[in-house]
Amino acid sequence: METPTNVPTTNLINRFNAWIQESIMVKLFSIGFLVLILLIPSAWINDLIQERQQRAEDVVDEISEKWSDSQTLSGPILVIPYTTHEKITKANNETEVIEKTENAFFLPEELKTSGKISPQVLKRGIFEAVVYGADLDIKAVFNRPDLKALDIPEEMVQWENARLIFGITDIGGIRTNPQITVGDESPASEPANNLGVAIKKFRNGAHDNNRYAVTDGDYAGDYSSEGIVTKLHWKNADDFNGNTNMKLSLRGSERLNFVPTGKSTYVNLQGSWAEPSFDGKFLPDTREVTDTSFAATWNVLHFNRPFAQQWVGNGSKLVDSEFGLRLLVPVEQYQKSMRTSKYSLLIIIFTFVSLFLVEITRKIRIHPFQYILIGVALIIYYTLLLSISEQLGYNLAYWIATVATVSLISAYAKTFLENWSLVTLFTLLMTVFYAFIFVIILQQDLSLLIGSIGLFLVVAALMYFSRKVSWYKETAA
Repeated sequence: METPTNVPTTNLINRFNAWIQESIMVKLFSIGFLVLILLIPSAWINDLIQERQQRAEDVVDEISEKWSDSQTLSGPILVIPYTTHEKITKANNETEVIEKTENAFFLPEELKTSGKISPQVLKRGIFEAVVYGADLDIKAVFNRPDLKALDIPEEMVQWENARLIFGITDIGGIRTNPQITVGDESPASEPANNLGVAIKKFRNGAHDNNRYAVTDGDYAGDYSSEGIVTKLHWKNADDFNGNTNMKLSLRGSERLNFVPTGKSTYVNLQGSWAEPSFDGKFLPDTREVTDTSFAATWNVLHFNRPFAQQWVGNGSKLVDSEFGLRLLVPVEQYQKSMRTSKYSLLIIIFTFVSLFLVEITRKIRIHPFQYILIGVALIIYYTLLLSISEQLGYNLAYWIATVATVSLISAYAKTFLENWSLVTLFTLLMTVFYAFIFVIILQQDLSLLIGSIGLFLVVAALMYFSRKVSWYKETAA
């Protein structure tokens, strides 16, 4: 009787199928491939977090624009015009004298500002923006201008056109008419948009994934020359009076900054806000922050700033010396969610490796589709974390999402592990993984150290539990 010709082929196919099913290396390559596939939705999660953060910052910017932008204050500055004569030689060798008016700028000898900040939180949907009202009392003392030092002849000075200017980046935030007194006089003031000096503007929402940080990205990149002009109506040098007082009530959003225009600048701020950030070029000399309020004082000398005490000409920029206050509404859920999502690959690998070790040590078969479902649950975890953290805050959202995800995966694992001890061990391992990531997120300064030690211990555990695995086990024929 003849032997069927397809028997060798059938045996070869069966042996190949058995090798595919039993080979450890094939299983490892399959798991690695699944991990790479899951990187795609993981990247989508990162984009979603960035989109939500961008949306939150756009809402903050929109609220701030309607209320008033962040404020930077500069001044008061004394401006004294003077006449110059310039000789011009024409083509026919005739000389013509052109009369021009230039400006001399003088900064105060002493500048003292005290203020009370009244913050409040405005909401739009689930997003919040902090705005404030500020009542400021500003006192400046000017010395008599040293005209000789600027080569300005006394007879060329236009005392009748002398004026005080005070820079405010958003004059739309002025709540009441400023009260300005110079000596015993109370001259009228007017808004202006061309003061002759410019101060740097700040934007409220720095899109750097870290709104607590102060970086170059926090600057808007343009300048403001808006503010208040007060004409002094002096008739001559004898009318000069350098004592200036100003009461200013204005609104702003998130930031209140000052330019140290005084030769000696003193600022004292108090307010009912528990999470202030003192930033800019100078930190406070004293500060006190409680659960409900803050108080801070600054003392800045003219040696600390990059511009002179007096100068002539137009177009000056009083920059690179701003300091002040930043009122924070905690939005760390986006930053922390982003940092957490960066560990998604690590969680997936840990989970899959744990299942793989159970599979090869306990001879339990786990289908690739079951790996995929578990991987999808691990990815959805981050959308849960993001959405819940917007409502309840990051810390509580983290553990709600963790309990929900671990419970779901553990219940599903019971269908193929078929052993409560293995399910309990697997649940405990996943809980440890998420607790490990949570500690890393909270301990920013020690995150690298803790992460490195934790990963070292994980690798050591993997080496221990896989020590008896026969990696080159041959499949029986």
